[in-house]
Amino acid sequence: MLPSGTKLGRYHILRLLGAGGMGEVYCARDPQLGREVAVKVLGANFVSSEHAVARFQREAKAISSLNHPNVCMLFDIGYEGNTHYIVMELLDGATLKEAIQSKPLPFSSVLAWGIQLCSALEFSHRSGIVRTA
Repeated sequence: MLPSGTKLGRYHILRLLGAGGMGEVYCARDPQLGREVAVKVLGANFVSSEHAVARFQREAKAISSLNHPNVCMLFDIGYEGNTHYIVMELLDGATLKEAIQSKPLPFSSVLAWGIQLCSALEFSHRSGIVRTA
């Protein structure tokens, strides 16, 4: 985990947003543009794997090729010391997990989110990012 104040390229880490199977996502400050961004960092246990690093870089290239309202924007990719990172649009709001835990979701919300998800998936599929088996 990166402590607050860590600098990756020009980005200043503010706080941890979440962690997953291959790394962590942080809220960071971009002082050049005066905005907060999301910085996804490849986990330390994956940096020695050429396969994992290549997968991380492919993910960045895939995201950068998509321009859709339901897909986050990619701003930058970098490498600092042993840390590989992707800089993306910071989206504010609750996670789906948080929304589900708080109370049963109204059907209208489930339908609206489902339509947005399917729209992004369909766009990704047409762009060659998501393929069916």
